[in-house]
Amino acid sequence: MPNQRPIIQASALTKRIDSGAHTVEILRGVDLAIPQGQFVAIMGPSGSGKTTLLGLLAGLDNPSSGSVILDGTNITGLAEDSLARIRGRKIGFVFQSYQLIPTLTAEENVLLPMELAGDGADPGRARDLLRQVGLLERRRHYPVQLSGGEQQRVALARAFAMRPPVIMADEPTGNLDTTNGLLVLDLLIELNRREATTLVLVTHDPEISSRAGRRILLRDGLIAADES
Repeated sequence: MPNQRPIIQASALTKRIDSGAHTVEILRGVDLAIPQGQFVAIMGPSGSGKTTLLGLLAGLDNPSSGSVILDGTNITGLAEDSLARIRGRKIGFVFQSYQLIPTLTAEENVLLPMELAGDGADPGRARDLLRQVGLLERRRHYPVQLSGGEQQRVALARAFAMRPPVIMADEPTGNLDTTNGLLVLDLLIELNRREATTLVLVTHDPEISSRAGRRILLRDGLIAADES
């Protein structure tokens, strides 16, 4: 049962893009509170603002107006170096396109967040995570030597490396076939359970969203439905 303390709070969140005389409203006033430990799936048609919302919640972009409080810290308008420090410790991000560093081995990719945070490498932690995703014996392989499914499993291990309180995932199975997609989803949910993190996942797949404890539907930049 999730703790009821909101670990993420968005208030009156908007995002507009000005293009000459034309303004595109991507988000039009989103209010959202996510309790610690919850698994939330954000859904909606193409162009509804799903990925934009996830990016704002993660501090990867700034809203046009409104605010985001992440684990007690208002991250709205923070300088990039401050944001980067908070992201590095508070959020593990899983991208659709894996985003592994091609010149680093699987193990080195998992160690990277620790090194960037200045905490020093913990090979034991990296190898334990790679073992949990079934890739311990492939730890010395480079991304080009791994399949797409294996690369995404390394990306999962990397996301959990710093024991962040929040994991965010943007269409994490979107580039995978059905079999590998289900395997990655199962691993993500199992790791999330073991590590007791909050999981916020963007997807268009009803089968994936059915696994979540809460489903939020975006439409035209607004929350159209929010159900458990």
